[in-house]
This record gives sequence, C-alpha cells and structure tokens, in this order.
Amino acid sequence: MHTVVVGTSGTTAADVLAVARGGARIELSGEAVAALAKARGIIDALAAEPTPVYGVSTGFGALASRHISPELRAQLQRNIVRSHAAGMGPRVEREVVRALMFLRLKTVCSGHTGVRPVVAQTMADLLNAGITPVVHEYGSLGCSGDLAPLSHCALTLMGEGDAEGPDGVVRPAGELLAEHGIAPVELREKEGLALLNGTDGMLGMLIMALADLDTLYKSADVTAALSLEALLGTDKVLAPELHAIRPHPGQGASAANMLAVLRGSELTGHHQDGAPRVQDAYSVRCAPQVAGAGRDTMAHARLVAERELASSVDNPVVLPDGRVESNGNFHGAPVAYVLDFLAIAVADLGSIAERRTDRLLDKNRSHGLPPFLADDAGVDSGLMIAQYTQAALVSELKRLAVPASADSIPSSAMQEDHVSMGWSAARKLRTAVDNLARIIAVELYAATRAIELREGLTPAPASQAVIDAVRAAGVEGPGPDRFLAPDLAAADVFVRGGQVVAAVEPVTGPLQ
Repeated sequence: MHTVVVGTSGTTAADVLAVARGGARIELSGEAVAALAKARGIIDALAAEPTPVYGVSTGFGALASRHISPELRAQLQRNIVRSHAAGMGPRVEREVVRALMFLRLKTVCSGHTGVRPVVAQTMADLLNAGITPVVHEYGSLGCSGDLAPLSHCALTLMGEGDAEGPDGVVRPAGELLAEHGIAPVELREKEGLALLNGTDGMLGMLIMALADLDTLYKSADVTAALSLEALLGTDKVLAPELHAIRPHPGQGASAANMLAVLRGSELTGHHQDGAPRVQDAYSVRCAPQVAGAGRDTMAHARLVAERELASSVDNPVVLPDGRVESNGNFHGAPVAYVLDFLAIAVADLGSIAERRTDRLLDKNRSHGLPPFLADDAGVDSGLMIAQYTQAALVSELKRLAVPASADSIPSSAMQEDHVSMGWSAARKLRTAVDNLARIIAVELYAATRAIELREGLTPAPASQAVIDAVRAAGVEGPGPDRFLAPDLAAADVFVRGGQVVAAVEPVTGPLQ
C-alpha cells in the first residue's frame, strides 16, 4: 500500500488525494516528531508561568479574558472539543473527513501548533485503521476555521462520539479505538484548540474538486467536439493561430483538445451544404473560450490550494523564535473565494453544454437531424426529456453559483464578527461538480447518437473511439424510445470515471 510521509512541510495535493480517496498509510517523519517535541516544550514552559497566555492558560473566543488554573486545564481542553462538536444534518462523505483529518495532521506536524507527538501519532493511527469520525453537514462558518467538523474528529481522538469503522458500520468511537489497540488521547494545554482551528475541510474539498474538474474539463472538450461534429460545424475556429492572438492558456488548451478529437472527421466543414452558414452558433464556436476561462480559474484556485498546503493554520501559533502569538490566519477567505469562483465557472460550462444539446435536438437548428434525435418523431419523443433533466441541472448550477463568501454572520458574542463561509462554499461546489458530470453525460449521450444518425459520413477516429467505448459500457445508440434513465446513469458513470478521456487519448495522445 502507498505510504505518505508527513514532515514539517512539503505536503502535496497528491498526498491529500492518496489518503482521502486511496486509503494510503501515513507515517510521521523524524523531522516532524522533533519539531512537535520542540514546540511542545515551549508550550509547557508557558503553561508553568503565572502570566496568562491565550489558548494555553485562558478560555477561548469571547471567553479569552478568563485565566484558567492548572488543575482545570485538562477539563478545559475536553470541554472545548465536546461543546464545539455541535454539527447537525446529514453525514459528510468519508473522503472529506479523511482529507480534513489528514490536513489537520499536516499542520500539527509543522511544529507551529504546540501539540505533543503522541497526539499526532494517534491521528495517523486513526487514519491508518480506517476509522472515520462522524462529521455533519452544518456547523462551520469557515472562521475560526472549520470548528464543528474538526471538533467531531477531535472527539474521536478522545474516544468519544461516533465513528465509522473500516467495515462502514457506525459505532461508538471508544469501541473502535479499543478494537484497533489505539489509546484515547487525554488532551493537555493548547491541544484542544490546536485540533479545531483550521481551514482543513474547505481545503480538502477544494483539492478534490480540482482533481475532479481536471477530468471533467477534458471530457467537456471532447463532448463539445462531438457536438460540433454532429452539427456539421467547422473546426477552422480551433486553429492555433486564432487562439495565439488571444493568449489565455486555458483557451488555447481547450481549442487544441477539440482540434485533436476532430482530426480526420468527414462531418466538419459542411457550412455550405444545403443550408449555408457563415458561422456556427456561440455555444459551438466559443466552446474553447468558455471552457478555457474555467481552466484558467482552476489554475488560480490550484495556486491558492498550494499556498494553503504550505501554511500552518492555527491560533495561537508557536513561532521559530519561541514566541506564541495570536493571529487571524484561520480566516477562510482565500480558500472561500476560489471555491465560489469555481462554482461560477462550473455553472457556465454546464450552461454552454446544455445549449449545444438543445441545438442537437431542435430540427430547425440541427442541420438535418431528426427532431429530438427520435427514431419516429411523434410516435417517439427521443431525447426530449433528457434535455429537460439537463436543463434542471443547469438551473441548479446557477443557484449554486451564488457566492457563499459574500455572506457573513457574526458569532461568539461579536468576537468573531466576520466569517468566510468557506465550508458552505465547498459543500455547494461538491454538488455543482456532481451536477456538471451529469450535464456532460447528457451531451455525450446526445452527441454520440447524433453522429451515428449522420449516415454516409465518417466521424473522426477519436470520435468513433468514444462512441465504441460508450456503447461497450452499456449506453445504447439510436432506436425507438426506451426506458432512458438507465442509459443516462450509465453515461454518467462513464463520464465520472474518466472514460471519455481514456477513450480518446490512445488516438489523440494526452489531452491538455
């Protein structure tokens, strides 16, 4: 099994995905253990002094003015975890919780949080055992970090609350820890706070969304090319020299992908056959500009994610010179903004894909295709309602594109009077990404059927490879009306699994 070694720095998005989705094992480096011990020594020294230090010998948030006596500090740490584990609503997905835990472990191992090595090792042991705390949908305002979700994870470290075992069954956390020989952690000064104060949930969801969107944007380039081909459009608008004079990197990459898919097609370029056209519609002609802008948005979001991965988000933090200082680095604004930005790009990509699908189904705009791609129009409805479903998904994407980060709601007796709502931005982006895959699947279904209905014209080799692969996956081609939902579900699985890209790349080479 793949192993991820956690040091004081250097964690990558690939590491997060390996742990969250691939079940990779985790080891702490000797460097990390030494940094943990050094920072803990500083916290222990401060805890022994009579002067109050925030997070070490005081209360938290609006209660930070109270000095806590030594005999009550362990209770304080337990209490902050128990009281902050106040989430409600449906359970969050296992991969999200694993990403959340791993990213908090990454920050703990930086040596800036002041927790003991045993706490970090226990976090790694939980992940390695496949124990996943039950975390709920609601409870984070994205400042101070993802408090409630992280608190539910810390509760499991203490052997309390509920967690899911490696068999997928939810049980009391104490039982699961005992079965795997993991001793519950008795938290000491600063440790409860250090386990709760981070942007780890929203960052984990950003990293996973970027991974999914990388595949979906390539798939969208392919389905856009198939639609262009099915509509007898021109590939001249994809010429590299046209995109070189507007040098947005994403636009050039999308155009190159579409051009590679269409190479060798007999269907493109029939603008003057029967019904002359000067230009294709925007949804066809401007596909690289829209998908390209989304790709460039992803590049910016990836930069933010890389910076956040290199960060140690906690409050207070232990600095290299031994000072322990309060700060505002837990505020989720940098991550929240790009999560919302991605939701906007996703909504637009879904919207333009739906417009191409609608054009394929409309006999007045499809340049010779039967109405709704039906076998016997009037007797058969064809893909009429598949487009309704796609339109409903697009409408939902537009609602999900409303930014969460533009909102703020004060909390903690006005101490935390401006929050990021980054967790909410991440949750709605996950829904948006799921819906985008379904929208691309409907376009794939329509475009492949439309190409097969163009009798006497040979599609591009890459297009034929997609058609062959999707038919082999159980998605049926043209014919009389049938129960459509299973076909659409199979197309969704095909898209979501990256099989669109896998089908074309043996012909086109790696897509950009």
